[in-house]
Amino acid sequence: MASKPPTNEAFLREVDEELRRDQLQRFGTRWGIPLIIAILVALAAFGGWLWWNHEQGKKAEAQGEELSQVLHDLESGKTEGAEARLSKISAEGGDGYRATAELTLASLKLQAGDTKAAAAAYKKVADDAKVAKPFRDLALVRQTATEYDSLKPEQVIERLKPLAVKGNPWFGSAGEMVAAAYLAQNKPDQAGKLFGEIAQDQTVPESIRSRAVQMAGVLGVDAVDQSRGEDKQ
Repeated sequence: MASKPPTNEAFLREVDEELRRDQLQRFGTRWGIPLIIAILVALAAFGGWLWWNHEQGKKAEAQGEELSQVLHDLESGKTEGAEARLSKISAEGGDGYRATAELTLASLKLQAGDTKAAAAAYKKVADDAKVAKPFRDLALVRQTATEYDSLKPEQVIERLKPLAVKGNPWFGSAGEMVAAAYLAQNKPDQAGKLFGEIAQDQTVPESIRSRAVQMAGVLGVDAVDQSRGEDKQ
């Protein structure tokens, strides 16, 4: 009995499958090895990234522990070898650890009486665009305080005026220096106004507020009653 000839649909399907096998074979012959190499390279790169990320995490953890230990030792009065340890963290650490290490080094220089080196260390942090702004602002305030006697009043004002505003974390420290610079420029009205604002700001440290009350009073600005009124609220 003769076999039934295939239908057009079955025939077309067989032709289509044969064509796909032929295309896959030709694709594999032409691109098989390069494709395998590309996949292997991609996997190797991904594996390398995972390893690097893991190692960076371990390194950061170790640096954090070392910095914490150095700060603890300094609080305990153990200063021997501190500068070398901090310098290593500064050279190898991430932005936050580096800034903290350099600020601590600057403080050690200042305690040792080396104001020039301390100011330079503070400036290094203040000028570092990779460091978070709170670190840079702190460094700028401390740099200016360290160099204050050698600076012209206009230099102090130019540096710190952006920080000497209500709501800024450094309003008290920066504002006090800016107000003193206004006095040096023979601008008592501006100085008195700023001292009065500092005296009335509850977020400013009490020691700075007390000095501001006194200076405001000397300059004819009565900040005492207003300050006490805010304290009672």
